[in-house]
Amino acid sequence: MRIVVIGGVAAGTSAAAKARRNMPDAEIAIYEKDRYISYAGCGIPYYIGDVVKNIESIAPRDPAYFKKVYDVDVHTEHEVISIDPETNTLVVKNLITGNTFEDRYDRLVLAMGARAVVPPIKGADRDNVFVLRNIQDMFKVKKYIDKNNPRKAVIIGTGFIGQEVSENFKLLGMEITMVEKLDQVTPGLDPDMAIHVEEHLKQKGVSVITGASVEEIGDNAVKLADGTNLDAEIVILATGVRPNVEIAKEAGIELGDTGAIRVNDRLETNLKGIYACGDCAEQIHIITGKPVFRPLGTTANKMGRIAGDNVSGGDLPYRGVLGTGIFRVFDMTVAFTGLSEREAKNEGYSVVTSMDRKLSKTSYMDGKEIIIKGVADAKTGRLLGAQIVGEDGVDKRIDVFVTAITFGAKAEDLFHLDLAYSPPYSTARDPVMYTGMILESAIRKFERENK
Repeated sequence: MRIVVIGGVAAGTSAAAKARRNMPDAEIAIYEKDRYISYAGCGIPYYIGDVVKNIESIAPRDPAYFKKVYDVDVHTEHEVISIDPETNTLVVKNLITGNTFEDRYDRLVLAMGARAVVPPIKGADRDNVFVLRNIQDMFKVKKYIDKNNPRKAVIIGTGFIGQEVSENFKLLGMEITMVEKLDQVTPGLDPDMAIHVEEHLKQKGVSVITGASVEEIGDNAVKLADGTNLDAEIVILATGVRPNVEIAKEAGIELGDTGAIRVNDRLETNLKGIYACGDCAEQIHIITGKPVFRPLGTTANKMGRIAGDNVSGGDLPYRGVLGTGIFRVFDMTVAFTGLSEREAKNEGYSVVTSMDRKLSKTSYMDGKEIIIKGVADAKTGRLLGAQIVGEDGVDKRIDVFVTAITFGAKAEDLFHLDLAYSPPYSTARDPVMYTGMILESAIRKFERENK
């Protein structure tokens, strides 16, 4: 049995490791077009900001490690340029020598990841304009900063990466302007929660412009559609990612409505013996049951393990995602899971929401305010989503909501959770419990008004 994995970051290496545990005698190979494998992409902004000091912290594993520990042959700087499912063969290009060769597989795992979207902006190809998706992108940004010492930066996009870069550029002493095409920052949040993030950015000295389109990137300047010119010695494009699916599509592998590879609950594609996982594949949303594209490291690792199990004789089902996310920007942590109010309404739910401001722990233990928004279905009471912002205790609360939503909890169930309490960690009545109480009151009101 020969198993070939295309892609060697989160999903691909996870798949190969699991396949090896299941099949000690199989031949397993990974082809990765970049130099580095199995790296922590989420740590990239912190390397640029000198918070992380060495590359080994972000990329601790190399091909020699995988050969020694898992007996997996990892070929870096090798790009698979075509797949022939009729003959179970691949054409591979050595990016160092330029030579191509053919390899064969019995089973194939696609883990090609995703690439940064470069919007069609005039000047986006300038030397001071960067995307930030992989280690090579990180090195390019770092090298430019070390050589040119830019003092003014424009970041286009206000999602995870954009905001994490803003914090780290600020640590380097830059003046930051963030530009967002939508009318709010952090598109995954509802507007009434995103406003708190925007206010925090401004408090930290970051200029934020929403509802604005970039027309052109010029010589040390960014021109907006309304004619505004922004000083910009360095520009970061943080406008999302797109799945790498070209070779899959050319091979006859079906894509879903999201543009990523369509898979079943065993992560099989429409072609026998070919699996897909990570940022190149669709996921199923736990609440709606519909395909979504949520390119996150946690999801990629999980999908990789599942694909690796199934490609090597296992039967591990993929249960889907809630789209859970969390990031820190300066002193604020932002987290969300499930459906936002906007998404829930678009799905046809009769939506009720809650908004509560509570302390993360007792005031005499220096508790900090956290703001929680809950979303529930008024007709069934089902908990649909949660969003949290605050300085402390956000991470543990969002994971409570994730667990509750995953197992189909109703809003009223939150109050009855036997959550841990001690003054250094929480309050006697936890903010999660308050969310349940407020949502339950809103549901009862809805029932009275709709009898």
